[in-house]
Amino acid sequence: MQGWIFVNDGIEKDYKFKDFVQAFGFMSSCAILAEKVNHHPEWSNVYNNVSVRLTTHDEGGLTDKDFDLALAFDALLS
Repeated sequence: MQGWIFVNDGIEKDYKFKDFVQAFGFMSSCAILAEKVNHHPEWSNVYNNVSVRLTTHDEGGLTDKDFDLALAFDALLS
C-alpha cells in the first residue's frame, strides 16, 4: 500500500494526474468500486489532484474494508 499514510483513525493518500479529466475519471471509477462494497471514501478534488481518506465510521476506525478499498483504488492505476 505504497503512498498511504496513517492519520488518526484512518488512512490517506493523494493522487496526482495529468489533468482534471484523468482525475475525475479516476474518481468515477473509484465511486463505482466503493458503491459495490457499500464503503465510501472521504475525498476532495482540485484540478488534477485527488485526496482520499478511508475510515470505517460505524466501526470507529480502520477495518479490512479500508485496506481492501485502498488496494482496489491503487489497482485502478496499474
